[in-house]
Amino acid sequence: MDNETLASGFSFVNMTSGNETSEKMPQNALEVQVITIFLVLLICGIGIAGNIMVVMVVLRTKHMMTPTNCYLVSLAIADLIVLLAAGLPNISEVVASWVYGYAGCLCITYLQYLGINISACSITAFTVERYIAICHSIKAQFICTVSRAKKIIAFVWMFTSMYCVMWFFLVDTKEVTFADGVQVNCGYRVSRNLYTPIYFLDFTIFYVIPLVLATVLYGLIARILFMNPLPSTPQDPDRMSYKHQGKPYSSIKIPSKGSKSTTSSRKQVTKMLAVVVILFALLWMPYRTLVVVNSFMDPPYLNVWFLLFCRLCVYLNSAINPIIYNLMSQKFRAAFKKLCKCEQKRTDKAAKYNVPVYYSVMKDSSHDSPDHDLTEQEDLNGFPGPTKKVNFTDKCIDTRTTYSVA
Repeated sequence: MDNETLASGFSFVNMTSGNETSEKMPQNALEVQVITIFLVLLICGIGIAGNIMVVMVVLRTKHMMTPTNCYLVSLAIADLIVLLAAGLPNISEVVASWVYGYAGCLCITYLQYLGINISACSITAFTVERYIAICHSIKAQFICTVSRAKKIIAFVWMFTSMYCVMWFFLVDTKEVTFADGVQVNCGYRVSRNLYTPIYFLDFTIFYVIPLVLATVLYGLIARILFMNPLPSTPQDPDRMSYKHQGKPYSSIKIPSKGSKSTTSSRKQVTKMLAVVVILFALLWMPYRTLVVVNSFMDPPYLNVWFLLFCRLCVYLNSAINPIIYNLMSQKFRAAFKKLCKCEQKRTDKAAKYNVPVYYSVMKDSSHDSPDHDLTEQEDLNGFPGPTKKVNFTDKCIDTRTTYSVA
């Protein structure tokens, strides 16, 4: 029985062949088994831990709950599904026959394609969100919200879940009797030629279109972010205060420190997400190319080492994103450190406006006790911010704290 093509977690086989043979049961070479088990365990272990941390820090930290991070949570959950449904079953499949039964064949195949397709949709969603947030900043105040992001994510998961239902009817298990035993395989119900339109549809919707769209949108983002100054938002609180005083915006000189901080933050986030998209394109290219090439080759190209390489690239794509977040985002890096230290109390709410602030201490004369120290928040740009008094239990002489949003 010949392997037909590469699935994300195991090799599909041609289910139309006979179920009896006098040959010996095929076995992978020992070096293939050892290398596969070691690399799959390493990549999947790191990926599962990292994606769980991404989900936890975003859901448990209030200031991390942003529209972009909501899409990253969706991506992390999809990557978890890929690692659990494709990576881990590959460990047992490489040393033995299919051990998960008929129900396992259907469910694992479904979950593989569900995770793969939702990953592509999540990447497309946060690419569009970044484009709107940077290139149409006024509209973004009403469009790019957490509630809208959650609705889009829910729609993506429902659509993709329904789209992948077809795999319940396209795969099956089959027993093949060899001279030295019986081998169970999970694979196609019919000839692989009938699957070519499905693979090309997947290739177009979940690979070509997301990459073409990402290329165009990130090009427009780069033009705005790196070549032109960011458009000002009329709802900036400092400018609004002057509007009420009857002064035109053009006559007001706003210090550029806050604007530079905002620009730097947006550049940092955009670079991080662009790296995620680039890695998605590169790491999925071997598998997608193999599927397209094998659709026109008879017999298909199924070199065992190249198959292993394609699989590991797929697993690595699902495992590497949390590492990218840690390396390129200060907020994620700080949140990961706090999660690893198992801190019970979370940090204070993020600053409402994306400008550096400091706190100066003054005495509250309304209290007789000297233990009540208060702080007043001021804008370093020179404009008085909203006064907010905060009680401290310990005495403070002078505190200067700078906050920045990554």
